[in-house]
Amino acid sequence: MEKDITTYTAAMDSKWSSGVMSAETTVAAGVSATDSWTNVPSSILSLLPRRLHLQPSHPIALTRELIESRFPSPTYAHYNNLSPIVTVAQNFDSLGFPADHPGRNRSDTYYINKDTVLRTHTSAHEVDIFRQNASQGYTISADVYRRDAIDRSHYPVFHQMEGSRMWDRRGVPGGNIAKAVWDDLEKISKHNLEVEDPSPTVHPERNPLQADYHSLGEVEAIAAHLKRSLEGVVVELFSKARQAAAGANSIDAKDPLSDEPLKVRWVEAYFPFTSPSWELEVFWQDDWLEILGCGISKQHLLINAGVPDQIGWAFGLGLDRVAMLLFSIPDIRLFWSQDKRFLSQFTSIDDIRPFKEYSKHPACYKDMAFWLRSSSSSAGGGLRSNAQDFHENDVMEVVREVGGDLVEDVRLVDEFQHPVSGRKSLCYRINYRSLDGTLTNKEANQLHQGVKEELMKRLGVELR
Repeated sequence: MEKDITTYTAAMDSKWSSGVMSAETTVAAGVSATDSWTNVPSSILSLLPRRLHLQPSHPIALTRELIESRFPSPTYAHYNNLSPIVTVAQNFDSLGFPADHPGRNRSDTYYINKDTVLRTHTSAHEVDIFRQNASQGYTISADVYRRDAIDRSHYPVFHQMEGSRMWDRRGVPGGNIAKAVWDDLEKISKHNLEVEDPSPTVHPERNPLQADYHSLGEVEAIAAHLKRSLEGVVVELFSKARQAAAGANSIDAKDPLSDEPLKVRWVEAYFPFTSPSWELEVFWQDDWLEILGCGISKQHLLINAGVPDQIGWAFGLGLDRVAMLLFSIPDIRLFWSQDKRFLSQFTSIDDIRPFKEYSKHPACYKDMAFWLRSSSSSAGGGLRSNAQDFHENDVMEVVREVGGDLVEDVRLVDEFQHPVSGRKSLCYRINYRSLDGTLTNKEANQLHQGVKEELMKRLGVELR
């Protein structure tokens, strides 16, 4: 693994711009030495160069382009080429993650070594961009990495987009932030969305004002600017999705239903980096769907970045999830397909079409039961699984390493504790299914046997 990491980080060093990273925090290939924290498998390393959000005509790239179109230059700078290799300080410390936060665990995060990780969110770059202070606003789009479950909507590599808009007390007339924001709000085009927003802008318990830094008038102005900006994103995305769905179903684009306004609603929320905070939901296909989270940026982040006089908003969303809705893509694994039958269906943001399945292949289910070790021998996320430190993500990682994208989902279907010995047994059901061709029972059996052998070797379990 050390050779793999050194090879990949050295090869990729020239492919990513250092962006706004300072010399002190830019991760060079020389920081790629492995240690006891290293847990990045070669299958994940092999995906680093793919960068789907930058591939021409890829649905994730098209989704990014559509959203970026609502945040024009020069007000907004767009950062799409930042290295996925970041320091622990960037990914966690700069954002105020507590030392015991579960996101820091090796069971959740891919560590290159104890000081270096594959970013788990685009916010790993946030403080650096605030510090550079090169524009009033920005967006970041990037591939992010997390150890996770295996199913049709989760993948260990996915794509996030975040954005922010700031105002500087020293740069607006008379230091009047509220007036400057209201003036800027008038420059944003209005829409015909049907908006539900029943809650007050702030609430002392549910959605508190950062009273030490912000006035209510400032936050009300910034919240209005934030909401209209993001409502415009919904208009851009779901108007395209509606047109695509109408075309696919041969519905007249002038059908009265197509003229009904889109419906959105704002819901109070909690996020660690904003307060007050909201989620934006859209009513789509007879259901309310959460699209993004947002709020007024926590002032301590701006203070830590050396720009204490700035105040503004931020948002974040999952590009994969939005692209699945926009293009009617049923399985997240499809994004990684290099089959022309998939890629040829997408062309440009001016021609959004729903995905058409080109093949359907049967599922092949295999069960796997094992006993956990009965005595503790390592920390969580380690190489040996016992009842004290076992983490399900360790199983998922082994299954991914052996089965790759031929595994559609993995579910825990049974657990049992022996009444005498106290040993714990787990049974997982693995669904093997190829997206591109029929997987025979013999091939599935070979994969399943490989999974069992690797589980015994790496996690020390005892098969039942």
